[in-house]
Amino acid sequence: MSSRSVLRLRHVRKGYGRRPVLRGVSLDVPAGVLVGIVGENGAGKSTLLRILVGQTEADSGTVDCHVPVGYCPQDAVLNPALSVEEHVRFFQAAYRLDDSRRAWEVLERLQFGESRRSRPGVLSGGTRQKLSLALALMHDPDMLVLDEPYQGFDWEAYLRFWEIAGTLRDEGRTVLVVSHLAYDTERLDVMYRLADGVLEPADPRGAGRGAA
Repeated sequence: MSSRSVLRLRHVRKGYGRRPVLRGVSLDVPAGVLVGIVGENGAGKSTLLRILVGQTEADSGTVDCHVPVGYCPQDAVLNPALSVEEHVRFFQAAYRLDDSRRAWEVLERLQFGESRRSRPGVLSGGTRQKLSLALALMHDPDMLVLDEPYQGFDWEAYLRFWEIAGTLRDEGRTVLVVSHLAYDTERLDVMYRLADGVLEPADPRGAGRGAA
């Protein structure tokens, strides 16, 4: 585990109207760790995640992130008119990559098993999530941010997801997993619990299974 921070939040606050959602969240995420953030539905996880990846501005506080980030949302954002291969080509152009080997490698590890010409509408939710994960990883980011990443995965894909996450961690990259359930906490290096708009450290080895 590195002492170098790839993500740093200081006193981040966010509200909607008179309803405060985040009440001064501070967080340091070092390189080379598997980090989990858990919290009940409505705890503010989605708001925090959107701030982390730059989709939403905080009302106050600071967010510092100076490394390439891959983002895999809970609901895969895919174009129904594009095939799997067309999605990969589109993101290859967007990332200005010389080739798309990384995406196909991830899909192979996850046992994608669908035609490259398939469109998202004929894919299961778990299969769409595999494609979303491959697109988030294809530019080889230093930090991967995942919202309920294995939703819809079968058991084999679920295990392979954690293999990929462990490999990224071993390569010195950071994986941040956001979930409403404290599953597989023993796989995490660091865990935080978000409740009432406040983020607090939690013991991943002692959290057990069940609702967060």
